[in-house]
Amino acid sequence: MNLHQLRFVREAVRQNFNLTDAAKALFTSQPGVSKAIIELEEELGVDIFTRHGKRVRGLTEPGHEVLKSVELILQEIDSLKRIGKEFAAQDSGSFTIATTHAQARYMLPRVVQAFTQKYPKVRLCLLQGNPQQVVEMVLKDQADIVIATEAIASIDGLLSFPCHQWEHIVVVPMEHPLLKSKPITLEEIATYPLITYDSAFSGRNKIDHAFTLRSLKPDVLLEAIDADVIKTYVELGMGVGIIAGMAYDPERDKNLQAIPVGHLFGMNVSRVAVKKGAYLRSYVYTFIELLTPTLNRKLIERAMSGEKESYEL
Repeated sequence: MNLHQLRFVREAVRQNFNLTDAAKALFTSQPGVSKAIIELEEELGVDIFTRHGKRVRGLTEPGHEVLKSVELILQEIDSLKRIGKEFAAQDSGSFTIATTHAQARYMLPRVVQAFTQKYPKVRLCLLQGNPQQVVEMVLKDQADIVIATEAIASIDGLLSFPCHQWEHIVVVPMEHPLLKSKPITLEEIATYPLITYDSAFSGRNKIDHAFTLRSLKPDVLLEAIDADVIKTYVELGMGVGIIAGMAYDPERDKNLQAIPVGHLFGMNVSRVAVKKGAYLRSYVYTFIELLTPTLNRKLIERAMSGEKESYEL
């Protein structure tokens, strides 16, 4: 048994059981991958994969258990490598954050600035995507941490912590009739064309749910992943915008007025999450502490060790 065989098994699963794609991802040949997996199966005395002819179709029942062990072994190998790198260079290395556009654009800039001033030798990388995509980046070891909305709270394989609470706001042009409503209602909002987030982003499900509960069917004129795009079309007078409160800046958005609507759509919580069992370098803990001062290394390490301590904002 060797590490190459374990990596081939993991990559075959990640590539939806396509051994050709697995071989390409690992820069090797498909026959080599197939042979190595068969040799591992013979050594273990069980079939890891189900097959139809020469084509791999899925995991067998023992194959699921083998995959769990493979993931743990390879994760520990990665952790050993990271430990060596950290102790060789305490204040340098690479750090990858997977996050959504809203977090990267509006919540993280000041944190990133403070971090880079503290660790100028660390190469920081921001990977963006929707919540499902950024979660996969961490689970597949493409990123060290993920920052997104509460949708990541219940993902198997992740430990997540709340770091920032926010509410949606309605943005409208100056002198808009909705500015006279106190308090604003869902019925009033629904009388205008809406411009808001794509369904995968920034609490859109809460927006839709609120209207559904009141049997309202608003006219969603435009969906976007970027609040700046939403604000641009609101400025053109095309409709009423609903965005995350963090995306509004009175100085920058001088042509718009904001109306808080947390009482209509509820409060949202951004969370930071790490992969269970992952080895975190010291500067990763520092970044998380800069992100939310109520979190600290001791609390995170206790959670990583399996303590069921509740932590909420």
